[in-house]
Amino acid sequence: MAAYIGKRLLQLIPLLIAISMIVFIIIQLPPGDFLTTYVDQLKLSGTDVAESTIVNLTAQYGLNEPIYVQYALWIKNIVLRGDLGTSFQWNLPVSQVIGDRLALTMVISVASLVIVWAIAIPVGIYSATHQYSFGDYLFSFLGFIGMAVPGFLIALILVYFVFDTTGVSITGLFSPEYQDAPWSFAKLLDMLPRLAIPVVLVALSGTASLVRVMRGMLLDELSKQYVITARAKGVAERRLLFKYPVRMAINPLVSTIGWTLPALISGEAIVGIVLNLPTTGPVLLKALMVQDMYLAGSFLLILSVLTVIGTLLSDILLAMLDPRIRFGGAGS
Repeated sequence: MAAYIGKRLLQLIPLLIAISMIVFIIIQLPPGDFLTTYVDQLKLSGTDVAESTIVNLTAQYGLNEPIYVQYALWIKNIVLRGDLGTSFQWNLPVSQVIGDRLALTMVISVASLVIVWAIAIPVGIYSATHQYSFGDYLFSFLGFIGMAVPGFLIALILVYFVFDTTGVSITGLFSPEYQDAPWSFAKLLDMLPRLAIPVVLVALSGTASLVRVMRGMLLDELSKQYVITARAKGVAERRLLFKYPVRMAINPLVSTIGWTLPALISGEAIVGIVLNLPTTGPVLLKALMVQDMYLAGSFLLILSVLTVIGTLLSDILLAMLDPRIRFGGAGS
């Protein structure tokens, strides 16, 4: 197991380097840059911009350097100093802009992931072991509805319904008096009730799809010869079910951790905009729109690293669940 994990960790180094290069190239692909967008906005508002000002801003942000020089400076600062660069739009360090927002996004995403697994696995097991029962049909119907209706639409309906009936706005994670206040125990208590709404909304679509995956995989396992043989030998149904079929059926769920983590964060973006959440989604969208390259690049790099970390975790968990993977990975 140690050899398998060591090999996977070594493979991450060139992968992360390649990902960082691709991310930096992608954010440079659109024509123009932040400075061009900024100058155009000033001209549209009737403000004249001197040529010397444009030259000074270009030198200040390093936009006059070749792309490979800009990348080398960016990645060197990240690796050696943990400096993600400066956000042009906010005129602040990127780490300061995304600090609290990233932490809140991770809280929402991890809580959503726990809910997804806590619901999807038991419901999938029930549907597979009670195939074509009323409960199976009910969960299948709810699953299709959950996959078909996007979370942001449910968020819009919920915000309108609550405000129309009670006059209370459920947008945001904090009450007005705690909006800009420093973190405290009172602010945490104020956030917790409001946290439930985005967590449930983000978890809806993921739960619906994983229920279908769990049900289908477990049905395949239950029809295999080793299960039929174990039943013929009188093995108790519950012991038989959880000894092998559930462990094998859960493999696809474990293998999806690699894309589930970034999917939850990126899927939070539209829900975050609708609910006016102080999370990464709205900030990422604005950064891409105004071509704030260091802020957008840092977001994309973080999402990519989460994908890599999630894939590593899923590989390790799969190796623990299924020894065939561990032995195959160590010997290859």
